[in-house]
Amino acid sequence: MDFSSLQTKWNAFLHAANEAIVSTHFLVQICLIAGIYLIAYLLAGTLRSRIPFTQARPGEGAHSLHWLGWKLGGLLFPVLSITLLKLTTVLGKEYQFNAWLLEVALVVAVMLFLASFIRAFVTSDTVAMFMRWVGLPLVFLHLVGVLPAVVDALKSVSLSVGNVDISAYGVARVIIFGVLLFWLGRASNNVGQDIIRRHKTLDITTKEVFVKLFEVALFCIGFLLLLNIMGINLTALAVFGGAVGVGLGLGLQSIASNFISGIIILLDRSLTVGDYVELDDGSKGFVREFKMRYAVLETYDGKDILVPNEKFISSLLINWTHKDPKQRYRIDFSVAYKTDIRAMCDIIRDAVAQHPQVISGDHIPFEERPDCEIDSFGDSGVNMFVEFWMEGIDDGKNRVGGDLLLLIFETLRENNIEIPFPQREVRVINEEPMSIKNTTPK
Repeated sequence: MDFSSLQTKWNAFLHAANEAIVSTHFLVQICLIAGIYLIAYLLAGTLRSRIPFTQARPGEGAHSLHWLGWKLGGLLFPVLSITLLKLTTVLGKEYQFNAWLLEVALVVAVMLFLASFIRAFVTSDTVAMFMRWVGLPLVFLHLVGVLPAVVDALKSVSLSVGNVDISAYGVARVIIFGVLLFWLGRASNNVGQDIIRRHKTLDITTKEVFVKLFEVALFCIGFLLLLNIMGINLTALAVFGGAVGVGLGLGLQSIASNFISGIIILLDRSLTVGDYVELDDGSKGFVREFKMRYAVLETYDGKDILVPNEKFISSLLINWTHKDPKQRYRIDFSVAYKTDIRAMCDIIRDAVAQHPQVISGDHIPFEERPDCEIDSFGDSGVNMFVEFWMEGIDDGKNRVGGDLLLLIFETLRENNIEIPFPQREVRVINEEPMSIKNTTPK
């Protein structure tokens, strides 16, 4: 093919394009596209003004449904445009109208809509890049009618391993739909958990039960859909699963026990998020989160302890704050035997009651007010103790014990009350010096 033939074809293409542009059909389709976008814009604005969630951008800490509604409101215009364009192209074919420009506009509108959807809803950079560079080209090939030829080409590239045929199309389908299912499952899980935890009529334990069940249900649904995409017969899998279930039950006995223990803990309400607990091995911390297999305890020094759920049931557990956030604490000290104990107790009791975190006052029941008593008679002085009640745990930013020790020390010094220290008295029974006889060897 020489240059003259190419120039002839190019001139013919330009002539056909010029005739198409100046034709009546082209002008009619341009007017239709402009009218469709105008109607879609006005209709989308009307709908957004009447739907509360789509009117203004939600602030920080807003409900997930509020954010979802606001993002969906931003997609009203492209969705209405695509719907009207598709309806117009269908009517054009029905009445023998060559709506090629409308079909081109429809393809462009769909691609722009998908790009906006990815930008608005996909927060993961990796998943968003995968959808832009893999998902959007596949949608474009489908819209222009080229995708079946690509699928046939991928099916022709196959590899046989025994009785199993692995094709490039099967691998690509599993990867594409697997990524899509992963994103849908993760996004649905986050939104569902946020909706459940923000429900005002449910208590914390019931919310955690529903969150755990929702997470398990999503996992099962996603797993079954992925198996179906991979072409695995679920009926045959059920028969095989019955045989494997026994082996898995024995091998995963610990995991199953922890999962069931977590459900039992949440149902009997013996442990909730926010409780301060102490385990039999001395570990202490606040329950921050329940997982399928373990619970997260946050200590005052910033560490997270992952405790298997089974341990909360099978071992001794001290729950400090489940019944009542108020706790009683005790501080020990000593004074000299010459001290006026009755007067000293009143002084220390009044001093401890002045601390802002100590529960005190005439309106407080007598048994919850600060109290100073004798504990025992020691070798060097009288052993005393102070009991007091406070809200929360005496640790971290609520550390009261150290403040009260310093307060008691300063109060005793201000009132010239002696704090004893160990003393020993040595007595010599036989005061006569021992005589030493000098002997000389014979």
